[in-house]
Amino acid sequence: MFGLTTLGVIHTAISLVALAAGLASILRYREIAGRTTLGQTYVWATVLTCLTGFGIFQRGGFGAPHVLGILTLVVLAVAAVAGRTQLFGRASRYVETIAYSTTLFFHMIPGLTETFTRFPAGAPLFSSPEDPALQKAVGVCFALLIVGCIFQVRRIRAGGAHGAVPSY
Repeated sequence: MFGLTTLGVIHTAISLVALAAGLASILRYREIAGRTTLGQTYVWATVLTCLTGFGIFQRGGFGAPHVLGILTLVVLAVAAVAGRTQLFGRASRYVETIAYSTTLFFHMIPGLTETFTRFPAGAPLFSSPEDPALQKAVGVCFALLIVGCIFQVRRIRAGGAHGAVPSY
């Protein structure tokens, strides 16, 4: 189906769960909060997305998507440590929030690439992962990440982060 292997279909389904949970968490709590059900769903679905992605080699072996998967797992770990400890001191809350938001951006890179180099069927939006229009779309997502992180940091500074998000 659409050039996907069985593993590719499973991977895609899990990644859609992660995206939905991440976006719902941001809409509800203004952040991806690892201590909420939505946040935990996002984190575990993202971990599974990365792990299933390691078995997909549609573009010729281990490459940039696999490196992005490893980077995503590392950033998730940093976010989890920041959320559960004071390793980063007073910055822990900021590190957690920005790290989780960054992993959502990481989802967008292969999401845009794999979706729009296949759809619409017969006339995909982007010709390849190197298509300049795709690079611009990823750039827009990066700009949204920066703006979102600025708002999240300002919200935390104002003391609004702890009231809306359930604590452990």
